[in-house]
Amino acid sequence: MDVSFLEPALSAPGPFATVCADVSHTTENADAELDLRVRALAESLEKQGAPEAVVAAVRERLLEGNDGGEAGTLLGRAVVVAADGSVVLDEALAGTPRRELAEWSPHPDLLPVLRQLPGRMPHIVVLTDRVGADITVAGVPGRPEAEDTVEGETFGVRKVKVGGWAHDHWQHSVEEQWAENAGRVADDIGSHVRRHGVRFILVAGDVRARQQLLDKAGDAWKHLVLTMDEGGRAAGADREPVERRAAELAAEYEAADDAKVLEQIEAGSAHGLSVTGTALVVEALRKGQVETLVLADEPDDEQLLVGGSPLELGLDQGDMEALGSQEVHRVPSDRALLAAAVASAAGVVVLPRAAMPGDIPVAAILRYTDDSTPSAQRTGE
Repeated sequence: MDVSFLEPALSAPGPFATVCADVSHTTENADAELDLRVRALAESLEKQGAPEAVVAAVRERLLEGNDGGEAGTLLGRAVVVAADGSVVLDEALAGTPRRELAEWSPHPDLLPVLRQLPGRMPHIVVLTDRVGADITVAGVPGRPEAEDTVEGETFGVRKVKVGGWAHDHWQHSVEEQWAENAGRVADDIGSHVRRHGVRFILVAGDVRARQQLLDKAGDAWKHLVLTMDEGGRAAGADREPVERRAAELAAEYEAADDAKVLEQIEAGSAHGLSVTGTALVVEALRKGQVETLVLADEPDDEQLLVGGSPLELGLDQGDMEALGSQEVHRVPSDRALLAAAVASAAGVVVLPRAAMPGDIPVAAILRYTDDSTPSAQRTGE
């Protein structure tokens, strides 16, 4: 997962309020129930010493659903507010949170947020007909990042029965118009594929329009296309089956990526391209070697030392002296490792603790090796 979106929450001045809240609106008394849940979370933050400006910002953001609109359709929401009352993170969760969280602490508690986010799997959803298409580019199912409407020519797009010599000419003209419209849709999709690293393209709508689009698909993205019969572009058509299928596909791709990460950890250890355990991962992060940081969803109760920057990271005071750090703080290990990953542009994957090799809390896939990279034998220790 690309975690660059966490950077504002890690670079702002602390302390921070981190909240994972149930903001669902599924009952007749939803507004009143949400108000009670938010009041309880706010009171918890106040008891922990959070200032009024911070508590007010949390309360205001979580109660947006009571004003209607898109916010009221969310089930769970994660909000991080910095000490000055600014909202530095606001993300929809995959569902209602497994455990509601309201914490006021020197560093934001982002691991519970990451493990409850929907699959951030870039993809395109296309609802097409013989005139054009509605195209949505999304990184999170149901939360569009870009939306386009492509409209082709409408004159003559419907075949009619005519007689004589004009019949073949008319039919041929209609076919040409359909093909031209599909070409415009394909050009727009190709433009998005070049700009976004999409993993799949889900196409729904008129069956003939889908086939025309596949005929026009470019070699760079034709293999990414998946089609479905349900859903359509016509007014009143139910788009929920398409949204549901897109979410299912994103989850499937994310699960496949998680399995691949585990394979890379095990295979890479034989060539020094992966390391496991806190000490070796810390060393690799300091050197900018980490391509993907892998964290267990249930970390150990462990702390690391952090200096003036996230990459000034160590297990003990000796490490910090070797780094020349003048300012040293003790930070929960998962928070320190996550901040270092963001600072070094590494990806992050959160896996169930039971899936981690050897029940370890942390591992990493490396960008490169050097003479100091541990051997396979040392990595397995």
